[in-house]
Amino acid sequence: MPDIYSAIKSDHDRHRALMERIADTSGASEERKAAWDEFYHDVKSHAAAEEETFYSKLISKTWGQDAARHSVHEHQQLDDLMEELNEMDMASSGWLNRFKTLQHDYAHHIEEEEDEVFSRAKEIIDSAELEGYGERFLERKRKEAGLIEEKKADALED
Repeated sequence: MPDIYSAIKSDHDRHRALMERIADTSGASEERKAAWDEFYHDVKSHAAAEEETFYSKLISKTWGQDAARHSVHEHQQLDDLMEELNEMDMASSGWLNRFKTLQHDYAHHIEEEEDEVFSRAKEIIDSAELEGYGERFLERKRKEAGLIEEKKADALED
């Protein structure tokens, strides 16, 4: 059973690889569509699970409140970019330019999270407090994967 840090890092590694795969494709190819679909759904479920497990724990600590809020804000910005990309023509040069913005911003987010947030969290949250959080994260991510379209429909109603 992975700890919370390993579970999140494993997703980040997969997301980095998917972004590279997407960047190496062209037009509205089947390869790009498949990689984008996998990336989109995995990042959406990852972010929601991360907020509900890891960040909820961080926010309970004085130091963690600002870090959690900052990361959740970045999640929202990244989510907005992903939704914008979903509405664009994947074959256009504008799509690839916007994707490169997403790639840059997401790479910054995960580096900051792995380097700064994880390091600080390990200092202030006893590992016993995080017992089972890796599995909680993965279980929540599985549930969130089934809620993506429902949440998207709810957002359109707002």
